[in-house]
Amino acid sequence: MSDIRELYQQVIIDHGRHPRNFGQLAQATHQHLGHNPLCGDQLTLYLIIADQRIIDIKFEGRGCAISMASASLMSEMLKGKLISEAESLFHNFHHLLTDRKQDESLLANLGKLGVLSGVCAYPARVKCATLAWHTLHAALIGDNKATSTE
Repeated sequence: MSDIRELYQQVIIDHGRHPRNFGQLAQATHQHLGHNPLCGDQLTLYLIIADQRIIDIKFEGRGCAISMASASLMSEMLKGKLISEAESLFHNFHHLLTDRKQDESLLANLGKLGVLSGVCAYPARVKCATLAWHTLHAALIGDNKATSTE
């Protein structure tokens, strides 16, 4: 089990240091700001949505390794997904991190996002891991206020 945890930590560190899909998206149809006042994580999420599908997704900002890794993994996972699939992933990911009982089938359905499952053992870090997801949700429902994890 410690080998798996070490691998998960390496993936988080890699995505934290070298986030995928980092930068602005000039032709974004949706843009939303998210902030975690507790630890200072801040990001702007950019989306191109057409025909109820996420065509492209990027983000920029700064934050801890968990926050950046979560945004990076989320962006990889969501390219090409329908909005309904993105919303389902949001709810499943949030459930994974807030429910103390790990659901193995849920974990399997989340794929690479499962590397963040250990965050649930550190309640203060859950907000770091879910910031990008809450920002995504707000962007998809058209919320005009900046998203805060508080």
